[in-house]
Amino acid sequence: MKKYALFFLILVLSVPFSAQYKPWTSAQQPLKEIKALKKQIKKPEFRKVDYLITDFGAVGDGKTKNTEAFKKAIEKCNAEGGGRVVVPNGVFLTGAIYLKSNVNLHLSDGSTILFSQDSNDYPIVFTRWEGMECMNYSSLIYAYEEENIAITGKGTLDGNADLDNWWFWCGATKYGYNETRPGRQNPARAKLHEYMAQRKPARERIFGDGWYLRPNFVQPYKSKNFYMADVLVKNSPMWNLNPVLCENVLIERVKVISHGPNNDGFDPEACKNVWIKDSYFDTGDDCIAIKSGRDEDGRDIGRPAENHIIENCEMKDGHGGVVIGSEIAGGAKNIYAIGNVMDSKNLDRALRIKTSSSRGGIIENVFFYNTKVGAYKEAAVRFNMHYEKPGNHIPTMRNIWVENLTVDKGGKYAVFSDAYETSPVTDFTMINSTMNGIEIPYKVDYMKNVTLKNVTVNGKPLTDLKP
Repeated sequence: MKKYALFFLILVLSVPFSAQYKPWTSAQQPLKEIKALKKQIKKPEFRKVDYLITDFGAVGDGKTKNTEAFKKAIEKCNAEGGGRVVVPNGVFLTGAIYLKSNVNLHLSDGSTILFSQDSNDYPIVFTRWEGMECMNYSSLIYAYEEENIAITGKGTLDGNADLDNWWFWCGATKYGYNETRPGRQNPARAKLHEYMAQRKPARERIFGDGWYLRPNFVQPYKSKNFYMADVLVKNSPMWNLNPVLCENVLIERVKVISHGPNNDGFDPEACKNVWIKDSYFDTGDDCIAIKSGRDEDGRDIGRPAENHIIENCEMKDGHGGVVIGSEIAGGAKNIYAIGNVMDSKNLDRALRIKTSSSRGGIIENVFFYNTKVGAYKEAAVRFNMHYEKPGNHIPTMRNIWVENLTVDKGGKYAVFSDAYETSPVTDFTMINSTMNGIEIPYKVDYMKNVTLKNVTVNGKPLTDLKP
């Protein structure tokens, strides 16, 4: 009996895992999944009470530092049950802003929150830096384990970064670094990698002053029900919008214009149920990059990026339009990009999945639908398993569906794949796609179960992808 009981237990435990992966057979399947997911992602509601920051001593002259006024307004709003903390017309200089539960930070027309260039205005908090946990400068707007928080209104969030402030810390001369300037992130970045590999407790990985790890712009961390709408975000020190380990994230009609180093537009990390729509990106790095943590941190936490919708967004400059990775060690699944428009000679790729064997992770169920692309540089669709250093964690990429992709002015490749022979890109489907202005139709190595239907490159049918 024990033998049969053990057999039955193994059988039961194995069913969910064996049934978990099932590639799509038509676009109707992911479209149905999108429809169901949209019903789950809700906009938070707030008490209809306003707290004007000028009532707490704020002065919108662009010179007076208003950190305490923001703090007092947000704390009072939170303590009394929530509402809107309203920024009126003017330029309000401040240090880090901490968002508390049930608070909607609302920027009125003509308002600007201008962030201080003094690193002393950003306290050390628990954060992530390039997918690694540590104690470092607070993001310009930060929240930790909060619920129902928002940033709304037609005002401007100005990170105030430039070649003389924040950006040169990256260590590149094109962003203002030279040997006469104090500040270069490279030693700290190496040390953080070392701490992570050693699995040093994250709260003991202390950085901040003297280390030069730039803060991200907006980072709700382990929070639920985050909403952002209508604001202009510009001049970030590093990544722009970076929710981490959050659930129920809705972003709409946001414009991100930021051309500094690592100035990704939207980087949700290890988040679940995310919907970004009707937004605009013109950035110095990836426009949208979906992430789930780097190497040991990503694998140990084990939270994938899950259930993301990217809809009706416009991408201009950037390393990639819709990107998954490279900090993707926790994996990613159910990523839906629909109705997006991309066009820039400075855009490298339209869809890119990038990782490495130091990361690992399973990336599956990626739906790239109804996409219009003008110009790009390298590839319309790019798979890369050899991004950065190798390791012992071979990644998986499977069930990637591209349909109704049109490219007008093209780039070097239509499809470019760089995978492992032991882990080929599996179940790649491209349907009803027309790509013109392409220099070389494709360059691929290891792909398995490729389906091409009604695909043309430079007016000629593309019927196979062979190495």
